[in-house]
Amino acid sequence: MQLGYHTNGLQNHRLEDALELLAAHGYEAVAITPDTCHLDPTRVTDRELDDVAARLRDLGLTPILETGARFVLDPRHKHEPTLMTRDPAARSRRLDFYGRIAAIGARLGARTVSFWSGIDHSPGADSVDWLLAGVAAASDRIRAEGLEPALEPEPGMAVETVADWHRVRHALGAGAPALTLDIGHLYAVPEGDPAAVVRKNAFFLAQVHLEDMRHRVHEHLLPGTGDVAFDEVLTALQESGYERAVCFELSRSSHLAPTAVQRCRELWDGLVRPSER
Repeated sequence: MQLGYHTNGLQNHRLEDALELLAAHGYEAVAITPDTCHLDPTRVTDRELDDVAARLRDLGLTPILETGARFVLDPRHKHEPTLMTRDPAARSRRLDFYGRIAAIGARLGARTVSFWSGIDHSPGADSVDWLLAGVAAASDRIRAEGLEPALEPEPGMAVETVADWHRVRHALGAGAPALTLDIGHLYAVPEGDPAAVVRKNAFFLAQVHLEDMRHRVHEHLLPGTGDVAFDEVLTALQESGYERAVCFELSRSSHLAPTAVQRCRELWDGLVRPSER
């Protein structure tokens, strides 16, 4: 497995400084969220992306692209518009955004783009059809740039649980995206023993997010301040043969990023067998 970290927890650092901080602590992967503070997708140039790609290679950091920027599309409404937005023009902006992020990822040498469904603010009889059409279209946009789409279940969204993801998988068949699994979400929205959920779904995983979280509270916390059994879930990932990135997502901890980066590294070293790193 590769130890990684999200740039959404490094928002008070310039991207080049953030990457160097991770490399200095021995991280091997970085989950990059193009945002107003890092690689603004509306402004970043190919030359800038090529420079970042070269730096990633120099530092030995594998990039994964994330799409959870809060206000990059709408400065007044968090995460809007989404795949569940009913206005065609707004929905098209979200799909264009996913295509743009995939193009950025291709330029950086990434393999995977993680995305989520969004909140269904107008649920109705057509919600499932709307969801499936959106996920399929987003996956097509990402694949068109040569990257692998991975759908993340997110508390409160149309695809909230791993069980929801499986319903999408069954409905879309071969066109379905892979699974991005946030371990903390298994505590915020329980689906049984988290380690058992990991083992059952390891085959489908393209990306794993990790942080501490309290039961039934969706708040990303520093390790040691919530209820996540890190030893159990990391052991489950190892024993299941998962070999890709596990990225700590401390999106509310940018103000103490150097401390958080070090703490996550120490936790990893204490629990992950050297042969699995």
